[in-house]
Amino acid sequence: MSMEFVGKVALITGGGSGIGRAVAHRLAGAGASVVVTGRDSEKIEKVAAEITAAGHQALATVADVTDPNAVARSVRTAVDTFGGLHLAVNNAGVPGPKGITGEFPPEEFQRVIATNLTGVFNSLHHELPAIVASGGGAVVNMGSILSTKVLPGSPAYTTAKHGLIGLTKTAALEYASLGVRINAVGPGFVETPFLVDFDDDAKKYFTSLHPAGRMGTTEEVAELTAFLLSDRASFVYGSYYPVDGGYAAV
Repeated sequence: MSMEFVGKVALITGGGSGIGRAVAHRLAGAGASVVVTGRDSEKIEKVAAEITAAGHQALATVADVTDPNAVARSVRTAVDTFGGLHLAVNNAGVPGPKGITGEFPPEEFQRVIATNLTGVFNSLHHELPAIVASGGGAVVNMGSILSTKVLPGSPAYTTAKHGLIGLTKTAALEYASLGVRINAVGPGFVETPFLVDFDDDAKKYFTSLHPAGRMGTTEEVAELTAFLLSDRASFVYGSYYPVDGGYAAV
């Protein structure tokens, strides 16, 4: 693996499991000093310990992205501990319940939006000034295949992930001249803890939606994320990249 992130500091929200954990390991393995954030202290501390045990630099900071003050503290911790912030992956998210729009609980709609969309804004709001002050860098916002497709019964999640693309493009244009590249990744259905509540029939259905004939892996999403954060993607701004086994092509 190339050590292309040596000297870089990366912050990953929702880094305690699934895609966030895979991204943290991928970036640390390529030399980045990694700050793993999330609401569950046990999970994020475990990921940070895994990374340090492998000989890399990492720390865990508890933060709920719906709390702007908590996000600000995480960014300050990254800067104070490692000397700056160059990379960010805004991955924190919640799935929300299932239900058609006319029956969907309003409080659940607000909860999902608060984490999956407002939480990304809160993160960018504090990350971007720190990245500019550190000399520039790159951000990846974790969207979903539902950033462009629609799954009936998921009005809150679909709305949030669609909105994330608009936020990504807006911020990308605002910060292009300031040395920060901002893009989004859209995973299809991936084997993560998000799927724990689905039965075997549901999992088979979701698998069938992918022409590749399988669901994705967290490592595959992490690889695309690492590419977009790297200098290999130096001319990539404000774009959305599915990693979905062909789902969006159907």
